[in-house]
Amino acid sequence: MPIVVDVDVMLAKRKMSVGELADRVGITPANLAVLKNGRAKAVRFTTLAALCEVLECQPGDLLRWEPDPPAGPPAHQPGRPQAESADGVRA
Repeated sequence: MPIVVDVDVMLAKRKMSVGELADRVGITPANLAVLKNGRAKAVRFTTLAALCEVLECQPGDLLRWEPDPPAGPPAHQPGRPQAESADGVRA
């Protein structure tokens, strides 16, 4: 996913535990872990604002965009024959 969550970086800078941050923000440690590990599909602005308030940071300190790596050709799987094109070249 091209959006990277850096909550763990801010936690380390603030010397704060996940449990303490969850308590102070008002979310469960499990939901904070989902966000921190990059598995969240969305985050409410109210939650983002609370994270920023507690961590004394800006949203850009917690979220950043990284482009997906370009898709390359499929990797060859050992033990499976490679497909040949019409001119006999293996892909």
